[in-house]
Amino acid sequence: MARRRRSREMAVKVLYQADLSGVSITEAFQIFCEHFGGSEASKLFAKELLDGIHAHLDQIDSLISQFSEHWRLDRMSMVDRNVLRLAIYELLCRPDIPAKVSINEAVELAKKFGTEDSGAFVNGILDRIRFHLRAGGEGGGQDEKGAASREAAETGGDADGS
Repeated sequence: MARRRRSREMAVKVLYQADLSGVSITEAFQIFCEHFGGSEASKLFAKELLDGIHAHLDQIDSLISQFSEHWRLDRMSMVDRNVLRLAIYELLCRPDIPAKVSINEAVELAKKFGTEDSGAFVNGILDRIRFHLRAGGEGGGQDEKGAASREAAETGGDADGS
């Protein structure tokens, strides 16, 4: 399994733990690392994601509420809610990660940790948010390739978005 996928799994588990137990994301991350470890590289990327989610949580939750028709945030499955938080953070704040990668990874996480319907549910919400952001809506607007890929193409460099 790729390092970034392991990091995303770790981040979702930490978010779930924080949500369930009511501890801070930072404390949940420390507890998770004490009990389950993980490579330093995986922990580093997971921490970047978790810190970003924490910093933008109000904006992320606002987008989830806006685009999850007929679902209140507090009534949504904890797995689905936290997978969405992770992916929306990437869509909003990580232009180095292509939107398609963020969405595909989220769908796979939802299928792995959620219910039979989680993958389709997460995909539907993220797709609407992606179109909103591309249209210049709140927060981002990265295209299919992501800003890093665009920049690499313009400068002749190399971009690894996953």
